[in-house]
Amino acid sequence: MFTASLYIILCTARNRIRVRLRRLREPRYLFGAIAGAAYFYFTIFARMRTGRGPSRRRRSSPGPPPELMTALTASGPALVGLGLMALTAIGSLLPMTSSLLVFSEAEIQFLFPAPVSRRQLLLHRMMRSQLGILFGVLVFSLFFPASSGFGRLQTALAMWVLFATGKIYFAGASLARARLTSAASANRPAAWAPLLVLLAAVAVVGGALARAFLAGPVENASEALSRLTAATASAPVRVALFPFVALARPLFAPSPEAFALALVPALLVLAAAAVWVVHTDEGFEEAAGEASARQAAARQAQIAPAPTARATNWRLGLTGRTEGVFLWKNAMQVLRATTGVALIRYLVPLTIIAVSISAGVMSSRRAVGAAMALCSIAVWIAAFTAILGPQIMRTDLRDDLRHLELLKTWPLKASAVIRGEMLFPGAALTAVAWLALTCAAILSAAGFPQLSLGWRLSGAISALMLAPALIFAQLTVHNAAAVLFPAWVPLGTSRPRGLDAMGQRLILLGAVLLTLLVMMAPGAIAGAILWFAFYRFIGPAVLIPGALICLGIVLIEVLAATEALGPAYDQLDALSIERAE
Repeated sequence: MFTASLYIILCTARNRIRVRLRRLREPRYLFGAIAGAAYFYFTIFARMRTGRGPSRRRRSSPGPPPELMTALTASGPALVGLGLMALTAIGSLLPMTSSLLVFSEAEIQFLFPAPVSRRQLLLHRMMRSQLGILFGVLVFSLFFPASSGFGRLQTALAMWVLFATGKIYFAGASLARARLTSAASANRPAAWAPLLVLLAAVAVVGGALARAFLAGPVENASEALSRLTAATASAPVRVALFPFVALARPLFAPSPEAFALALVPALLVLAAAAVWVVHTDEGFEEAAGEASARQAAARQAQIAPAPTARATNWRLGLTGRTEGVFLWKNAMQVLRATTGVALIRYLVPLTIIAVSISAGVMSSRRAVGAAMALCSIAVWIAAFTAILGPQIMRTDLRDDLRHLELLKTWPLKASAVIRGEMLFPGAALTAVAWLALTCAAILSAAGFPQLSLGWRLSGAISALMLAPALIFAQLTVHNAAAVLFPAWVPLGTSRPRGLDAMGQRLILLGAVLLTLLVMMAPGAIAGAILWFAFYRFIGPAVLIPGALICLGIVLIEVLAATEALGPAYDQLDALSIERAE
């Protein structure tokens, strides 16, 4: 079975590469591959070639205190081991399904009826999963800053052992969970044993840490690391943390000899996890069937999410504008396909709580640092929502391209359809941005102490006006791309993989940002003219009419763009849409 598995893996990889290369005949994939390759070159290889100068600048710049770095280096394996133990405990208790037990339709069709044992199928899945892990750690090692090629190789090997062990262990946890729920009572004691051992190890380590940190207040980070090192130095804690520290120690090896010595225990832990999984195959059929079914359902949900029937108090009126139909449709789609009902139901209380907490923190004189931090977080949330929110929230024409055949049969004006598709995601993102900006405005005295009250109020009101302008301008560009270049737009929430697909997303992102600058430029110019004309008379308040004029110009551009896209939407062919792989 080893030779057959190796043959299947190599043939699958070869055919996948052939498909990727064959589709480079199409211009969109060719341009995407060129953009993706250029991105990798300039972010990895060009930086590696010019890395000596930046490294000298980093060495000459002031860094952390030497005692802190010494303590961090000494306690690094223990600290990472504690994190791995926590993740292992959480993953063992939560009802998660390992991807290692997910079989493709072809494997279920041909391998399950074949004269192959369950252990051989598990070994096949272990071997096949290593290809994705190796590719991931290879990319990570290229991005990882290292001073030499061996440093990148060391990082890649250490991360491979870590991720391979984690994937295999969680597969064993899924199999053990299936044995716990099986009808045969003889399988349950053996399934309880690993969980009990893990809980005992967590209790030992948790007790040692509690005794170390509850003995007195911690003064600084160096003292915290020293206490952590002392707590993990006792024999019971070292035994409990041994598998986790063994997996983490190769990452901190200072030399090739130390790395080779640290790699041996890590490989032993990996082998022990593999042996445990292979000998825990009683619940294989149940766990593999459940995991494959969940994966298939998730894949289908990415292409065509199944809505859930839920009662709502918002009913569509019998009369009204066309845009209202799509606003209602997209809102109901979000509410019924996700947990949006709870989100909308608790949106007002959430807003009141967030604003109240912001006001309470700001009113406390002892919480100036917390108020400054919360103000910065709120500003970043607002900026992220306004700049990248339209890229993430795709409940518009990008999602409804799947139903283009149905939409084309409706006797509706094309421009109204495009505007209606943008209303709900634009309104939802604007609400999130306004909530974050309101909290930031309340905390602005701590976040921007150098600005006067007039500047803070004018800036906050201007930001509230500019947020919908940025959001709807980007949504217009995204929906225009869906109409003009439908083959470049992934359907639903699916994300094509590969270097060419990544390059396509980079090209679209660059086009969106460039078009956004073009759309915002007239409003910015008008606001600048207003600034130079009236700043000397009304001061910071000039920001408000400038932002209002910019918002009005952008809305006019959005209306004009949607009207201009109407003929292109009428000529849109369903065959030009790229279907999910």
